Amino acid sequence: MEEAPPLRRLMMGTKVAMSQMLRRIGHHGRVAADVETLFALHQAWRHAVPYENLDIQLGRPIALDAEALFDKLVRRRRGGYCYEQNAGLAMLLRLAGFQVTLVEAAVMRATRGEAMWGNHNALLVDLGDRRWLADAGIGDGFIQPLPMREGHHTQGSLTYRLERLDPDTWRFHHRPGGTIASYDLRLRPREIADFAAHSREMSTSPTSAYVTTLMAARPSADHTLVLLSRTLRRLGAAPSTPQTIADVDEFARTLSTDFLVPLDDLGPDGIAHLWHKTGTQDDLWRARVRTTP
Repeated sequence: MEEAPPLRRLMMGTKVAMSQMLRRIGHHGRVAADVETLFALHQAWRHAVPYENLDIQLGRPIALDAEALFDKLVRRRRGGYCYEQNAGLAMLLRLAGFQVTLVEAAVMRATRGEAMWGNHNALLVDLGDRRWLADAGIGDGFIQPLPMREGHHTQGSLTYRLERLDPDTWRFHHRPGGTIASYDLRLRPREIADFAAHSREMSTSPTSAYVTTLMAARPSADHTLVLLSRTLRRLGAAPSTPQTIADVDEFARTLSTDFLVPLDDLGPDGIAHLWHKTGTQDDLWRARVRTTP
């Protein structure tokens, strides 16, 4: 059989990748570079691809190249944390024909200063004469893109706010009671490789929250389910009382059913290792609470 020319191979590969990504997020509708599709893909991604740091908890390296991300997020049906999430979402939106710019962000810069730059990233999507903020990297973040326009933006019962700090810097204000208060973003285009050093630090440093605490989050219609070590919370307009997971079987069911994590991808001893580790994390957290003035 005659080999397909390079351009045809590229087009065939793109179509296959797009089909696999759409199946991964359960999108069965039309795909076009328009607002309707942008909203549908963003929302479907947020619901289907859990925010989670289980590989970090298992001591596995985090890879940000396209092939590794596609394998983890699509073929193996896993989730990831901010850098992985937004690089994967950017891949999907670009395959769908959108003009996407990856930008640098800084969670909590408002209170912790300039050193926060690079601890997060976000996406800007240009569509006609309008620009949208897309982000799958905050566990309890917005479900649909936000228009890059100053002011309040309401989605369901939750309200977010965008503020322009200067010509090149914006601040996203999370809803009241969210897991973060705000993050800033700069409009200058970046590449995912620019965040490799930040990712290594955040995924390996003994003082990093991603190392010290197991995290998982997945939104639904009116709340976000958040797991921190062994504590399960429902965050939203009417947050619920935190619930402590009782045993390893409930822990496994929670990861599989509520957060859609394929347990076999964690390895034969993955659940047992995570359960043991989260017990230590919970003990340390309770000790800090008891000794806090």
